[in-house]
Amino acid sequence: MNEAEVSQWFHKAAALGRIGDQEKLPKHGLQTHACQAILATTVACWILTDAMDNFGVYSPYPVPELTSEQAMRLAVEHHQAGHLQEAECIYRQVLARQPRHAEALGLLGAIAYQTGRNDIAVDLIQQAIALKPGLAEAHNNLGSALKDTGRLDEAIAAYRQAIALKSDFAEAHSNLGNALANAGRLDEAIVAYRQAITLKPDFAEAYGNLGIAMANAGLGDEAIAAYRQAIVLKPDLASAHINLGNALVNAGRLDEAIAACRQTIALKPDIAEAYFNLGNALANARLADQAIAAYRRAIALKPDLTMAHNNLGSVLKDAGRLDEAIAAYRQALTLNPDDSKAHSNLVYAIQFHPAYDAPTIAEEHRRWNQRHATPLQPYLQPHLNDPSPCRRLRVGYISPDFREHVVGRFLLPLLANHDKSQIHVFAYADVLEHDALTRTLGSHVDDWRSIVGLPDDKAAALIRQDGIDILVDLTMHMAHNRMLIFARKPAPVQVTYLAYCSTTGLDTIDYRLSDHYLDPPGANESVYSEKTLRLPETYWCYQPGRACPEVRQVPALTQGYITFGCLNNFCKVNEPTLATWARILLATPNSRLLLHAGEGAHRLVVQERLRREGIEPQRVRFSPSVPSPEYFSLYHNIDLALDPFPYGGGTTTCDSLYMGVPVVSLVGKTAVGRGGLSILSNLGLPELAVRSEDEYVHLATTLATDLTRLCDLRSTLRRRMEQSPLMDAQRFARGIEAAYRDMWRTWCGRNKPA
Repeated sequence: MNEAEVSQWFHKAAALGRIGDQEKLPKHGLQTHACQAILATTVACWILTDAMDNFGVYSPYPVPELTSEQAMRLAVEHHQAGHLQEAECIYRQVLARQPRHAEALGLLGAIAYQTGRNDIAVDLIQQAIALKPGLAEAHNNLGSALKDTGRLDEAIAAYRQAIALKSDFAEAHSNLGNALANAGRLDEAIVAYRQAITLKPDFAEAYGNLGIAMANAGLGDEAIAAYRQAIVLKPDLASAHINLGNALVNAGRLDEAIAACRQTIALKPDIAEAYFNLGNALANARLADQAIAAYRRAIALKPDLTMAHNNLGSVLKDAGRLDEAIAAYRQALTLNPDDSKAHSNLVYAIQFHPAYDAPTIAEEHRRWNQRHATPLQPYLQPHLNDPSPCRRLRVGYISPDFREHVVGRFLLPLLANHDKSQIHVFAYADVLEHDALTRTLGSHVDDWRSIVGLPDDKAAALIRQDGIDILVDLTMHMAHNRMLIFARKPAPVQVTYLAYCSTTGLDTIDYRLSDHYLDPPGANESVYSEKTLRLPETYWCYQPGRACPEVRQVPALTQGYITFGCLNNFCKVNEPTLATWARILLATPNSRLLLHAGEGAHRLVVQERLRREGIEPQRVRFSPSVPSPEYFSLYHNIDLALDPFPYGGGTTTCDSLYMGVPVVSLVGKTAVGRGGLSILSNLGLPELAVRSEDEYVHLATTLATDLTRLCDLRSTLRRRMEQSPLMDAQRFARGIEAAYRDMWRTWCGRNKPA
């Protein structure tokens, strides 16, 4: 090829708009055969690409003559350099001459996969394998295309065939791990990643994926080690940095998590996911203002990062900024209407908002069901359980909170007192980090199943395989719920209990447990998707923490002033509640108010709101989240507890009463607002639950001036608790079991053999 011919090719390229003027071309080496061939063939490929469709319509332009072997070498060079369009053109030229060229077909399929044309990729690679079954790379690429189309079993088979042909194929082992992990087969995935690393010790990406599989399998410390090794091998591997921060958050190693996230941001300041993980770490560290700023920065960098909007909503909710929280959740759903977790967060958050009544809350739950659960109805299967009404029942409990958590605390007395001759207990635990309470709860069940990382459909299949008769949800729409397991109806009878007394909205959950105070007979039950089944006495069975200290005397006797307190989650503190508390403080001179609230601007908002009502800021004190012993000790400083509204206390009310601190409660218009009435009635003190805000203020101020009454309550409340249905675990367990038996008999009656 002479200079005139070279110049002709460049003029054609310029006409296509591919390059600029000839002055920008290299000035040396144009006479070498390789350079000429690359130049001419590259320009020819540009011409071909502009002229052909996905199935190969070829241009009439003349193409420099190369042998198929030369063309393949050239194409592979382009392919490896990331010049996919040019490589594709050459592969097509080869196939125009040799339609049965297996390598060209396979690599053309690889490019189709790389450019998102998975169906075409599968077809082309399968043609290549049919022509030449021993192409290990083709089997590996076929696996990747199949995996991305959701055909996981076929993908796994393809990767295994690649490995059978080439046992030291590290990339195929790693890809096999990815497919196994996507299929929920985490143990096998971990083995595959380890084999990839054995074959290729510097395989940073395999270490990163190993970390993900370990994290999903609940092996937090091992995951962290894998991510750290990936970073050592490839310091700029952003995904490893991001996942390390996430794993440290999940492990509760918050200082390390914050440092790791900040290091990632220093290396790559424009990665939204790094700010997202930083927000998670800061939120878990109860640094609300900093967490909000981090999430907002993530959103600024990547406005469609749904998770950032969702988690921003959660930290705003916990800071009591409910309007902003609800707006954030709704934005997450605008971006991804199929995000069931964000929608769960929304339906949970509106229960705290004083402007949402029961019918409005119920309607949002119905929307959740319609969007996320109803599409699964065609896949529901009949249940083949033995419909004998009196046999031993197989009862399964699902929760992420088999641990030191309020749900775990309330569940313990029930599990410890189940009649095992009547109930075979299964626990389906979505618990990443086990603690002492996890182990104690586990000792009281017959079969423990970890569903960490297990997809909803696989978990539902496991439950069905276990032959569960009654499946009990303990989470509802709170964090880490598994509502989409229940949407698949793996058990004939499904129940929701304990998380909070409301509704799930799911048509596939048959019953909700309640009591006669939370849901008075005759109350409107159309706001629930489930049938309400009232327990005989109490919704709760209380067991105090091991570190619960002894009751002390009324603090006002030594301090000289009354201290009101509310140690409920701060998201329950709202404008109407603060206005009512201000009236109580004004009517009780020199009194104080102690609130549970982490560091952040929301503390200043409370002080400013009360200051406008005439309450000096120094009369309001705050306590952050503290370990259990310190939390219970806070009650030594409180004379009288004030129940928030419209969402009252449950666990906190029981804790307060057990520590000798009476609680004044306002009976609400929803079940979550009648928890105080239920607990106080079971304690024989229904007079402490009143029906109006005026009565609430009057009762609180009257009790505050009656130290004799406060002293009497202080000295007797713990004994009242211990002698009440609230702490009679055996009696409570029998009541629950009777409810289960009634549900089961109803199902059996509908499913008698013909």
